[in-house]
Amino acid sequence: MSQQPSVILATASYDHTIRFWEAKSGRCYRTIQYPDSQVNRLEITPDKRFLAAAGNPHIRLFDVNSNSPQPVMSYDSHTNNVMAVGFQCDGNWMYSGSEDGTVKIWDLRAPGCQREYESRAAVNTVVLHPNQTELISGDQNGNIRVWDLTANSCSCELVPEVDTAVRSLTVMWDGSLVVAANNHGTCYVWRLLRGTQTMTNFEPLHKLQAHKGYILKCLLSPEFCEPHRYLATASSDHTVKIWNVDGFTLEKTLVGHQRWVWDCVFSVDGAYLITASSDTTARLWSMSSGEDIRVYQGHHKATICCALHDGAEPSSS
Repeated sequence: MSQQPSVILATASYDHTIRFWEAKSGRCYRTIQYPDSQVNRLEITPDKRFLAAAGNPHIRLFDVNSNSPQPVMSYDSHTNNVMAVGFQCDGNWMYSGSEDGTVKIWDLRAPGCQREYESRAAVNTVVLHPNQTELISGDQNGNIRVWDLTANSCSCELVPEVDTAVRSLTVMWDGSLVVAANNHGTCYVWRLLRGTQTMTNFEPLHKLQAHKGYILKCLLSPEFCEPHRYLATASSDHTVKIWNVDGFTLEKTLVGHQRWVWDCVFSVDGAYLITASSDTTARLWSMSSGEDIRVYQGHHKATICCALHDGAEPSSS
């Protein structure tokens, strides 16, 4: 068994492959064929052991440290494209959202889906609040819903813009802000306030007209990026814009991709950003210079999603 790389970087494409890359050199060292469907989203488990690939209509879990082309587990109860996938901070359970209109929770140690929430419209995006007890989903009809996992119910509903699909949601690492990006190139920003109960209250903070095209992904910078706080918006206009959360002023525009930019992910310290684009490439950007310093070339069709884990694994108990 080869030594596990400290940086796990993976991309998936409409060419029905998932590729693993050496982040520094740009060399692809492993390709997994994924013939069943396209892959809409990739996520790496907190312990860096597994990669989840969200497809149509299943989620497959692959071993990061093996060369086996077969998944170690398949999660199968969605009935349409799975658009969102993520993990609880200890990696005990996984959440997902699908165009079948549901948000589901899966215990990674047991087969089958443990819980299901009905959004009544195609779910495009789901994020886990840092408190690990609330999921926030955004759907094709423009609804944002908070699912209280303790009460097992929907605790809050918002519609920032009627009939305008919410494409992407992101929450600040400390739970202080949530941003929703939509098909009109707009970001809505709310302050998250704790009510007297545990329920999260949304206080409107800012409306940002970020792009003329669609925003396909929005992402707030991680904890180790402090004191800097950034919002990245990836768009159909071929650019990624970096906004300073303090005042939502434009810091940088990352120019280099030739087609739509579908996904982005920050390095653990916020010094770098990885992006995935319809131009078939993924790119590594320096946040300080705004330049692309590495291009990952190998996919034959649009690269739709990327995943990066370059932080420390949670200490094993």
